[in-house]
Amino acid sequence: MSHRSSAEKHSRSWFGVALISLAIVAVGIALGGFVGWRYVASNLAAVDPKGSSREITIEQGLSVGQIGEQLEAAGLIRQGWAFQRYVQFRGGAEYLQAGTYTLSSSQSTPAIVEQLTHGKVATKLVTILPGQRLDQVRTSLINQGFSEASVDAALEPSQYENIAVLADKPKGASLEGYLYPESFQRTNTTTAQDIIEQSIRLMGRQLTAERKKGFEQQGLTTYQAIILASIVEKEVVTQADRNQAAQVFIKRTALGVSLGSDITAFYGSELAGRGQDVTYDTPYNTRIHTGFPPTPVSNISTSSLDAVANPANTDWLFFVAGDDGVTHFSRTVEEHNALVKQYCHKLCQ
Repeated sequence: MSHRSSAEKHSRSWFGVALISLAIVAVGIALGGFVGWRYVASNLAAVDPKGSSREITIEQGLSVGQIGEQLEAAGLIRQGWAFQRYVQFRGGAEYLQAGTYTLSSSQSTPAIVEQLTHGKVATKLVTILPGQRLDQVRTSLINQGFSEASVDAALEPSQYENIAVLADKPKGASLEGYLYPESFQRTNTTTAQDIIEQSIRLMGRQLTAERKKGFEQQGLTTYQAIILASIVEKEVVTQADRNQAAQVFIKRTALGVSLGSDITAFYGSELAGRGQDVTYDTPYNTRIHTGFPPTPVSNISTSSLDAVANPANTDWLFFVAGDDGVTHFSRTVEEHNALVKQYCHKLCQ
């Protein structure tokens, strides 16, 4: 009896020791894991809570490790390896997206991973304003950060010949009139050519079958309609005035009378470096020459395209923009001269 009791005590003693050892090992593992995770977590914190933002481009095809190294080198995260561990732990490596991002050292690594995962890229807006001449668009793009050489290359029309909207443009003509005014998103990888191509394609979407049918009903080719819309764009502002101005120009064309547009005369004289001179003789001076000018004189909004496709049902032959901001229409030269005398003093000097 005493021998068995002693053996049982010995067995229980070893069992207890084993349990204690296992407990110590478990605690050690847990403690090590806790300490390890705390170490990883500390390296996931923001580099500087008051840090500043900067743009960084993540190229296509980079591994998680390479992205982490790039972010660490840029001072946006504490440790590249911690970034890699976190991404792999979340199983999100395949969801990281290339692009240009605005990131800050005040962001934690998880916050940066969230932004890269959802492709929240940094964008700026490049704007082409309505009523701009092609040379003004060129200057605007240069002022918005594109190099002069890249803008000049982007404005070469031959590279866009595969875009359907340009099929109506005479061979050798510039892109005048074909750059639709809009704001376009830009990242660090966006080129001037990207902006120009987007603008041309957007212009194509405005030349709908319905509008083209309207041009045909007015006896106009698509290119003539674009030229006329560019004149209307610059001459008057409101939709009602544009519809009536389009009617004036269409009727004068049908009668073989010169368009008499100061806007076209200005276009030719300004390109010649003469300022706004209605007496300077260029092919664009429709006070001197009958018919349409050789090209559009600005870019165009849908408002002016609609005016040309659907001109007002009136019989005006003249109009003048008064100093009061009102456009005054008339049927005879006598009525027109009287309206000029009454309403246009400063503008008509």
